[in-house]
Amino acid sequence: MKTQNRTRKDPYISLRYPEFRAYITMRFVLTFGYQMQAVIVGWHVYNLTKDPLSLGLIGLAEAIPSIGIALYGGYIADKSDKKKLLVWVLATMLVCSIILLVVTMPSIDAYLPNRIELWIIYLTIFCIGIARGFYAPTGFSLMSEMIPKEHYPNSATWHSSSWQLATIVGPAAGGLLYGYFGATACFLVIVACMFISLVAIAFFVADHPPKFTPKENIFKSLLEGVQFVWKSKLMLSALSLDLFSVFFGGAVALMPIFADEILKVGAQGLGLLRAAPAIGAVLTMTLMTYYSPMNKPWRNLLLVLAGFGASIVCFGLSRNFYLSLAFLFCEGAFDSVSVIIRTNILQLLTPEGMRGRVSAVSSMFIGSSNELGAFESGVSARLMGVVPSVLFGGGMTLLIVGYTYLKTKAAFGLNTATFGEISAK
Repeated sequence: MKTQNRTRKDPYISLRYPEFRAYITMRFVLTFGYQMQAVIVGWHVYNLTKDPLSLGLIGLAEAIPSIGIALYGGYIADKSDKKKLLVWVLATMLVCSIILLVVTMPSIDAYLPNRIELWIIYLTIFCIGIARGFYAPTGFSLMSEMIPKEHYPNSATWHSSSWQLATIVGPAAGGLLYGYFGATACFLVIVACMFISLVAIAFFVADHPPKFTPKENIFKSLLEGVQFVWKSKLMLSALSLDLFSVFFGGAVALMPIFADEILKVGAQGLGLLRAAPAIGAVLTMTLMTYYSPMNKPWRNLLLVLAGFGASIVCFGLSRNFYLSLAFLFCEGAFDSVSVIIRTNILQLLTPEGMRGRVSAVSSMFIGSSNELGAFESGVSARLMGVVPSVLFGGGMTLLIVGYTYLKTKAAFGLNTATFGEISAK
């Protein structure tokens, strides 16, 4: 009995499974390259256009295919060998990174009209969005098959921590490399990361054949995932709350403008601004391996999302680089707790044969809300100015959290209800 209790309290229990370690390594390297790419593409596009709307269009170009293909991606993930499907997804992202490398090379960039270059970049981002529509449900389903169910909360923390750690190093490295060596050097590193992540899949110890065999037509199978989320009051509420909070709180897309025109810190400063939220997230998630936020999940989710909105407002008001870093640090810390709560809800409530489809619905709510939020930020910055648009977004997040609190405090018993009690309602 004592041995069992020690196992449950072991913060590294998920990392003791070799396949999970290989998966986390793959995800880290992929995210590192992807985050570098996001910084470089945003900075490069803004230098070409000097228009905040062009930054929003990057998010829209990725969100449209990601949302459009998400349900089908979840269906394919449930009925396919997930390891083989992941190879195709990462190979597509590798090809897209190679295209961005070629387009931004000085020898090509000098002779390519800005309009043509922008169209190529947007189309490439569109293809990355398609790949993401398959990656999210495939990765989520795969991770859930690598470790026993009793370790899901611990694996969710490590899963999110590896992602956040990569988002610290990736943007910072991207900003520094771009500032000192230019876009070509950055994209060479990005292509190398995509290739390494593809090779890392070979270290998964086993294939992962499907556990779902469709017995009805594709549309009915897709609808099962939507219906499951719709009937789960806790899951639907958590996804909806995060959707609107991230949508209105998406100040990240405007970081190049803050770095260039407001804080005047250049590409190197942009990398640090992009890294600050992830630093806060990683430190917070380290604490979460010891102190789970799932004791009173709905209350905790509302509190951290309120903190997230307040951090966005403070960042918009700041004119000091170091204060801005501090507010972004807090934003990432609050957001990381919401990620852990949401991931645990998805893992613990979703039946094994529906993980791909339910994860696809989640990615439609959350995964693409970042890109749609980037578009909203670009449009509002064009209409009302950069700083007012950030204040508007943070204020809307606070209003949404307040409204949600009033609507759900009786239903979910915010002050006393545990996860089991809420999920049973």
